[in-house]
Amino acid sequence: MSHVLFVVTAARTWTLADGTAHPTGYWAEELLAPYELLTAAGHDVSFATPGGIAPVADSGSLRDGDADAIAAIDGLASPLVLADVDPAAYDAVYYPGGHGPMQDLATDADSAALITATIAGGRPLAAVCHGLAALLPARDAEGRPVVAGRTITGFSDEEERIGGLADRAPFLLESSLRELGADVAVAEPWSDHVVVDGRLITGQNPQSSASAAAALVAALA
Repeated sequence: MSHVLFVVTAARTWTLADGTAHPTGYWAEELLAPYELLTAAGHDVSFATPGGIAPVADSGSLRDGDADAIAAIDGLASPLVLADVDPAAYDAVYYPGGHGPMQDLATDADSAALITATIAGGRPLAAVCHGLAALLPARDAEGRPVVAGRTITGFSDEEERIGGLADRAPFLLESSLRELGADVAVAEPWSDHVVVDGRLITGQNPQSSASAAAALVAALA
């Protein structure tokens, strides 16, 4: 079976445009649902974060039983150091969201290099919701944004507005991806929406987590 690397934010807060430190982390459903589907399909999962810092779930994302399920995940509390990861050692890479990636992975050079190598190697790369912020700094061998000309989805500007943070956000994910030349296809807010463009799999929001993971399982078959 395959070995999948989950790259998870290490951020505990997201610095808003007014300087406020908004508490965050990764979104629990976006980590748990794909982890459960991939491991049920027989795949191995490892975790990496910037600096090897233990990630935390956004408290607002926790449902009944989530904390116990997270605590039971082997390796999540002691992730690999992202800078030390060998991209060729993994058959696929997955980025869960939460606002945390907007703080660290949106500018992380090690993550960007991993994404570039994964795409160049023809291996599946999946990201859900704000996890797509990790795609922003990634460039191909010619220096072009890896999202340029690709059809993707991600957390929409409208969903950010509904969530109440759009006016205070230092940048909006959908708009930023469009500025890099991506064709961002968004569905109605909070609908289950996944886009598959070759080996690049993207999900719009938490509701899309299981569907994106199912597409990743299919890509690994």
